[in-house]
Amino acid sequence: MSEGLRISADKDTGVAVVTLDRPGRLNAVDLATAEELAACWRAFRYDDSVRAVVLTGAGERAFCTGLDRDADVPQPTSPYMLDDPLLRIGPKANDLWKPVIAAVRGMACGGAFYLLGESEFVVADETASFFDPHTTYGMVSAYEAVYMAHRMPYGEAARMALMGTAERISARRAYEIGFVSELTPPGGDLEAAVRCAAVVAACPPEGVQGTVRALWAAKEAARAQALAQAPALIALGNLPPEQQAELFAGRQRDGFRVR
Repeated sequence: MSEGLRISADKDTGVAVVTLDRPGRLNAVDLATAEELAACWRAFRYDDSVRAVVLTGAGERAFCTGLDRDADVPQPTSPYMLDDPLLRIGPKANDLWKPVIAAVRGMACGGAFYLLGESEFVVADETASFFDPHTTYGMVSAYEAVYMAHRMPYGEAARMALMGTAERISARRAYEIGFVSELTPPGGDLEAAVRCAAVVAACPPEGVQGTVRALWAAKEAARAQALAQAPALIALGNLPPEQQAELFAGRQRDGFRVR
């Protein structure tokens, strides 16, 4: 595995823990880690000893802060083509239908929603916060907004996407709106998520995986149609990369509201 991903599995319980292990970069996903995530999910498809997965981030500051801004992602000049390295980092994108539970502490923002959007449910500790910085930096929140519109009430997803870095959703608020299913004291998220995963992993896997597939199917058609619009919207609405970089360089690191 790369330096950006750590995987452990308990053969007795059938639970694997996948940890984004780049705490010095707030667990931002670089290109190597994106490839490792995709490979990890694909490998789990063939490993019958893994029956449930917990996804978490190393350190206390962040679960994941999306794509590492130092990642060099060349883009075609055509507005009809878009290379997004995060499109394949989630379990569903890799045809894995074993349950994935996210354990969140600290920040979860931007591209983190590719992962949270493809998890069955989210456990968070009281330090967790959620926000989407795209609009602040002159970018369209397309994939992230679609995922969250299917996991939050529309008004909450819209507010988060449109307010950018000016506002963060607290773990408490995320729990109140149903995005987070369990709220724990600081540092308790991973233990709680593993406990849930162990219960699920103890059930016959065929029934569990069929249920995961059925739950995803409930909104899959609408999600697929919405995601199909994303590349054109991004091509039309994103500022040039150099202007995005200027806005990012001038960002304020505090002054945001937590609600």
